[in-house]
Amino acid sequence: MNDQAGPFSDAQKEYLEGYAAGLRLRELLPFVGERGDGRITSTPGDGAANLAAPLDGEETAFGIPIDELTREERFKLEENPLDIWDKILRHAAAGTPPEGGDVFRFKFHGLFYVAPTQDSLMLRVRVPANEIAARQMRALAGIAKRWGNGQAHVTTRGNIQIREIAPGDIVNVLMALSDAGLTSRGAGADNVRNITATPTSGLDPAELYDVRPLAKGLQFYLSNNRDLFGLPRKFNVAFDTGGSVSVVSDTNDIGFQAVRIDEAKGAARGFAAGVCFRVLLGGITGHGFFAEDAGIVVPPEECVAVAAAMIRVFAALGDRTDRKKARLRHLIDRVGLDAYLAAVEDKLAFPLRRLPPDMGSRPRAVIRHGHVGAYTQKQPGLSYVGVAVPVGRLTVAQMSKLAELAEERGSGALRLTVWQNVILPDIEDGDLGAVRRRVKAMGLDTSASAASAGLVACTGNTGCKFALSDTKRHALEIRRALDRAVTLDGPVNIHLTGCPNSCAQHYVGDIGLLGAQVAAGSETVEGYTVLLGGGFGREQALAREIASGVPADALPGALCRLLKTYLARRETGESFAAFAQRHEVGDLRAMLLDGVS
Repeated sequence: MNDQAGPFSDAQKEYLEGYAAGLRLRELLPFVGERGDGRITSTPGDGAANLAAPLDGEETAFGIPIDELTREERFKLEENPLDIWDKILRHAAAGTPPEGGDVFRFKFHGLFYVAPTQDSLMLRVRVPANEIAARQMRALAGIAKRWGNGQAHVTTRGNIQIREIAPGDIVNVLMALSDAGLTSRGAGADNVRNITATPTSGLDPAELYDVRPLAKGLQFYLSNNRDLFGLPRKFNVAFDTGGSVSVVSDTNDIGFQAVRIDEAKGAARGFAAGVCFRVLLGGITGHGFFAEDAGIVVPPEECVAVAAAMIRVFAALGDRTDRKKARLRHLIDRVGLDAYLAAVEDKLAFPLRRLPPDMGSRPRAVIRHGHVGAYTQKQPGLSYVGVAVPVGRLTVAQMSKLAELAEERGSGALRLTVWQNVILPDIEDGDLGAVRRRVKAMGLDTSASAASAGLVACTGNTGCKFALSDTKRHALEIRRALDRAVTLDGPVNIHLTGCPNSCAQHYVGDIGLLGAQVAAGSETVEGYTVLLGGGFGREQALAREIASGVPADALPGALCRLLKTYLARRETGESFAAFAQRHEVGDLRAMLLDGVS
């Protein structure tokens, strides 16, 4: 607070202008409005009405014969997962975990019963726009300490998970979460997952737009519209500032990518110069698809309405008979992009604006590991500090100390990244040394090697029944081996995922590792399929499979040899991804497996 008389400083004026703009956006964003004919802008679908429809005597739901629906769809029809609070109370009172269809329904409340890997529940907390207040981080530390296993994990959607919660404690946990102003509602199962935003939104000097109000506006809209729950499958939405740090928007079902409309080109098509969002649709890299440009641009004030309409069309038309085909990409492939956009437009009070991709600015090249280390903010005299969090795992002590540091040296807020790291914004430049030392004292670091800064791992088989390998342990073993043996002078992203669901997005890593069971004589051991040469954004590429069945204990040495070979044979300025893409699969396999028995 400014106690001194006199005019505001430039920094204070910028803050007030941004705050006022945020208020104006909040007036617009959650509001959908009406057409001239009285129809609301983003017409609610019939999803909520079809959930928990009585099965007796009913022949169809969503226009589909009930006996053709998937098991999960029948669970939703038998009992609406949003209406099971009494059941959650009963389970907590009895200290018993959910069973049968309730295992699925509990996920609507962010509660995952993870048996048989652990006889307990995992809580997934929503962190819209990847921004969390220090007091909220401290509250999560308290939940993890009192009712969890003393730690929390930053996920690949930039939110928080707390594990090993006893069934008898689930009500206490959800109430404590609410007290902190947080929610886990819709954090799992067939819902819109955590809505991500570039973690440096509002900080990056190169950004085109601060997207935090958009992500938070969409979350607020979702929370107040029941028909946007209970989708055919999960759904991912990301907002990208168009700045120096990526949120990997092209891996989402919907990616809003900020671009600047060229004045001359835009005028020729009736567009005013300024910032709009190109819309990318249909990303599911686990199935080998990036989101593709839909040929439309959306001004900021229309983004929430457009997203809601797109989700509602998916809810109405998405496949509810086959879980493998129940994503937005498959719907668009089935009905065609033009038909999908026409259905979306029918739910809006305004037309969608068509504009070819070449009519706006091209996405800039990002700083590959710009989420770790100290970087100058657009606010004079301030920097943000990215903290490397090995495989996203934080102890409660580290969580509390990061919250304390954010309050004492920053603005009382933290950012979480899809790379499983944490950012401390608004650090005065003169405090950078002290912040680095305090982070180091926590057992964390504000710098990382070119490999470990981009090391991402899913939960793995210690906490997920689908995973075939202990991804987090193996990631740390790879990190130690590379830090000892290889000195990289450019970023390399290594993604470990335990199963084909690809929570860690192994297809977009420079090195992608997919968990597998490997035959070793008469036994089987944990291992990986190795893929190389993935990328995203301007370097978009799907990694190619190089080798399968590589035992986990052989991987650290194999990757060290591969990266040493890259350093010895690369062309001037050549990235690892470009090196991998330039070589044949057989050559890369030889570089990787030479000497592996």
